[in-house]
Amino acid sequence: MFRILVTILAFGITGVAQTRTPVVVELFTSEGCSSCPPADNLLSRLVRYFPDIDVIALSEHVDYWNHLGWKDRFSSSLYTARQQDYGRMFRLESVYTPEMVVNGQAEFNGSDEIRARDEIRKAAQGARAAVDLSMLNGVAHLKIEKLPEGTRNADMFLAVTETNLETTPVAGENGGRRLRHTGVVRSLTGIGHLDTRKAASYSADARVNLNPEWNPQNLKLVLFVQDRSTRKIIGAATAHP
Repeated sequence: MFRILVTILAFGITGVAQTRTPVVVELFTSEGCSSCPPADNLLSRLVRYFPDIDVIALSEHVDYWNHLGWKDRFSSSLYTARQQDYGRMFRLESVYTPEMVVNGQAEFNGSDEIRARDEIRKAAQGARAAVDLSMLNGVAHLKIEKLPEGTRNADMFLAVTETNLETTPVAGENGGRRLRHTGVVRSLTGIGHLDTRKAASYSADARVNLNPEWNPQNLKLVLFVQDRSTRKIIGAATAHP
């Protein structure tokens, strides 16, 4: 089980410069979907593809495939709800898998490598907040400031992802296939809301208790900031526990 306790420290902090431009790539996927493995593999390649862009993978396993013969052990109704929220923002008739969403601003078939690369490059050109995340003795230190002009309200999220995960389903559409996953979201927690009319920056500590079943060497903490009105992800940072 993953739990965090957030304690606000102060406002008016100073951000830390990032050497590579962060871009958050969300993949809505499922082990019960036969079309998803190619998208899972693409996500793994995208993480390594750009020398100047830090592709932050969030593989979010939805739960609406679970009734078709195989229950995805990584799935959650939370990720289904997040995808449905995007569906409303993008005015889709229905959600689907595999779906890739880049920085909350572009959605497309998660197996479309050419489109994925193009959208990631475009996302890297936009203005972004200064976001810093560090980890020490089980406490995550969060710093956010310099939100892009025009941002009024932003939500802040802290995720835990795990890479190098494998499953061989014995039933369902992928029965007998060996599935490999990158950046599986083990936990996604809303940690606060920033109203720029009241404060221009945010600083907090979050105590992180990790599930002992997760491999510490494959874990990553992800802090990202999302504009509440447009769903655009305007800043992100990562750290290792």
